[in-house]
Amino acid sequence: MKIKKAVFPAAGFGTRFLPATKAIPKEMLPLVDKPLIQYAVEEAKASGLSEIIIVTGMGKTAIEDHFDTSFELEMLLRERDKTELLKMIENVSGMVHFAYTRQKKPLGLGHAIGITKNLINNEPFAVFLSDDIIDSKTPAMKQMVEVFQRYGTSILAVQKVPKSQAHLYGVIKGKKVAPGVYKVLDLVEKPKSNPPSDLAIIGRYILTPGIFNSLEETKPGKGGEIQLTDALKILIRTQDVFAFEFEGTRYDAGDKLGFLKANISLALKRPDLKADLRKFLRNIKN
Repeated sequence: MKIKKAVFPAAGFGTRFLPATKAIPKEMLPLVDKPLIQYAVEEAKASGLSEIIIVTGMGKTAIEDHFDTSFELEMLLRERDKTELLKMIENVSGMVHFAYTRQKKPLGLGHAIGITKNLINNEPFAVFLSDDIIDSKTPAMKQMVEVFQRYGTSILAVQKVPKSQAHLYGVIKGKKVAPGVYKVLDLVEKPKSNPPSDLAIIGRYILTPGIFNSLEETKPGKGGEIQLTDALKILIRTQDVFAFEFEGTRYDAGDKLGFLKANISLALKRPDLKADLRKFLRNIKN
């Protein structure tokens, strides 16, 4: 089946970026000159996905406003003959079809995905965590879609990390079945010691509808949250799940240092910014 839909969980409080995120959704923090979530939406579109489901929560209306039409702004830009800016704004609201559902309490990634069941309509679907910015020649999700077309089952994006950092991620135990592709035998969420491998799960998933039954079986963990990793452990009992080591550079923009690195790295790719930014960086005195 062709994958058309993508879920974007965006109901968290973004506490790692307080006080900036007290009134601004973390997903709307600017990466150079676009909000974080727009990079992931553009990746979804470039990967052939056409329906975006954003799971929002309290204080997240700025996300809906960003992807909506802004008549007043468009009229102003038109009157002032700012053609390029007008085209840019129109492209944001016209990229794909957007739908929104609300997670009333932040009960975990698994719960956020679970409440989209009726919108998914028994189809395989993608999940994007917009904290993870992936800079790649071929969009990371497009790479994953190609793997899904080969295997026809759930695909998890993974990346090798130092074992000293494995406690920050969900980590898979896998059997290599093709270059960059592993059959998932087990998963451990943030292992405190002895991680099963150095393959960490990154914020891109393709999931089959069977995940919803697994989520219903998943018991709440710490803080009453439903963890997607726990649901995937249930899912692999009944169907194959594969992990895919994508090609590209990933930035953890949900972390302050990662966010700064992403801003600098992406700005250095911009013809209008790179020369002056390089000069500035060279002249910084410690």
